[in-house]
Amino acid sequence: MANYAKPDVLVDTDWAAGHSGDAKVKLVEVDVDTAAYRQGHVKGAIGWNWTSQLEDQLRRDIPDQAAWEKLLSESGISNDDTIVFYGDNNNWFACFAYWVAKMYGHGNARIMNGGRKKWELEKRELVTDEPKPTPAQYKAKAPDLSLRALQSEVQQSLGKAALVDVRSPQEFTGEVLAPPGLSETAQRGGHIPGAKNIPWLQAVNDTDGTFKSADELKARYEKDGITADKDIVAYCRIGERSSHTWFALHELLGYPKVKNYDGSWTEWGSMIGVPIEKP
Repeated sequence: MANYAKPDVLVDTDWAAGHSGDAKVKLVEVDVDTAAYRQGHVKGAIGWNWTSQLEDQLRRDIPDQAAWEKLLSESGISNDDTIVFYGDNNNWFACFAYWVAKMYGHGNARIMNGGRKKWELEKRELVTDEPKPTPAQYKAKAPDLSLRALQSEVQQSLGKAALVDVRSPQEFTGEVLAPPGLSETAQRGGHIPGAKNIPWLQAVNDTDGTFKSADELKARYEKDGITADKDIVAYCRIGERSSHTWFALHELLGYPKVKNYDGSWTEWGSMIGVPIEKP
């Protein structure tokens, strides 16, 4: 598919529609708009709320291993199931959920290319009936820390790693602290020193939200010196848009050393003493 390094990590809407009733295929919708799932979703899809199920409720962190096992078990997902994630905003939080799934070692995870946008453009069926899955016994692996960058690591890698700021140009310059309609979560504006601004939206097609071809992606990232031989760290505001870029670089292009800094600007822009750049 489009010369991707790992073509199996994407499925199209036809595939998702044709396999929504398969016992070993689990569709999971994760939206920025947490009310969207109840208003209509792909038949058979489970809905996850990113604010309560993909975030630790005490610390700012991803779910710990036990919480992840509980979520998947209660969702009726087994270790050998194929999980197909999709959502709104061209799969922001679908990619975040995919990244967490890979952190905890799930073998067969995929993204429905284009997400809700493409599904709705094709006028495919949306239902409001919510499935009642039979609980499973999911066992996660220890987190794969090669996929995640923490703040201390990012600071130590300044001048060494290739940093990709996937936010809008207005966020990158510090003109605004958050996208329109979303809460401001940092104390200062700007970007991490040395970062290249490659907005996440440049990885997808305007028409239907599907990912651009491998050749198009590679050309765009190489334009700013983001190449397969480098240690790469992607970040945004809270880590969901950067997981989308992580997916494009690590999964679709096969770049081996890509990490998602999910602390992102919410953390960096509020810390005492860390360096910040503005134009």
